[in-house]
Amino acid sequence: MNGGVATCVEENQTETEDLVMLHAKQICEAAFEQDDDDDDDDVEEEFAHPIPWQKIEAEGLDCDYSLLFSKQEADRLFNQLEVEVEYFTGDEAQVQVYGKLYNVPRQQATYGDEGLMYSFSGVHLLARLWTPTLEYIRDVVTNATGQTFNFVLINRYKDGNDHIGEHRDDERELDPTCPIASVSLGASRDFIFRHKDARSGSNPNKRQIKPVKLELAHGSLLLMNAPTNRHWYHSLPVRKKVKTPRINLTFRRIIKTRVKK
Repeated sequence: MNGGVATCVEENQTETEDLVMLHAKQICEAAFEQDDDDDDDDVEEEFAHPIPWQKIEAEGLDCDYSLLFSKQEADRLFNQLEVEVEYFTGDEAQVQVYGKLYNVPRQQATYGDEGLMYSFSGVHLLARLWTPTLEYIRDVVTNATGQTFNFVLINRYKDGNDHIGEHRDDERELDPTCPIASVSLGASRDFIFRHKDARSGSNPNKRQIKPVKLELAHGSLLLMNAPTNRHWYHSLPVRKKVKTPRINLTFRRIIKTRVKK
């Protein structure tokens, strides 16, 4: 995805966090400045041409970012998912950390091809079958990236208090040759990458590598290519000023022969 790189991303260090700030929501907004007469164009025509990508790179980090849906389309998809998606409850809404179970600080759901299961942090989640809206978004992502996906993990953040801690999507059942495609709908949220050798803790060989911070916009697509998840952790931190919900869809390809039964 090296072609068509936009140039509207700025980099700067904030006063409170030593990181590279990428104002991702500014990328390619001009692509959706259309006349009112174009609003009713067929969706297939909207994605008949390659979308403009922004390349995001650092040591061992390789990502591509773009605005995939116009605001009108993203609003429609968000509202449809609010009706269609069934989120986990009870034991399936917990995660295991150092042998203890904790309630997940967000809502989660998994959808995909029949029989697929995704395992992480001590939980095993069986995929429900695709809904019409999830199939539609998956196919748009495939059309934009040239990659096929058989599974999606959905995280719904009710407001800025819901979050996800630093982690890597490196589970053994994931196809290492396939990028993870992350679609954001709803409130814009900060998304932070931190290199594994720069994390705090008892690491005697800690390196001074700046985190990379993105602001993921409504209707955007972030493509995390290899070897990103081998070297970088990512998180969606608490942002108390955010008062509205966000739905994140991470499309993946699971190797069926490795699925745990």
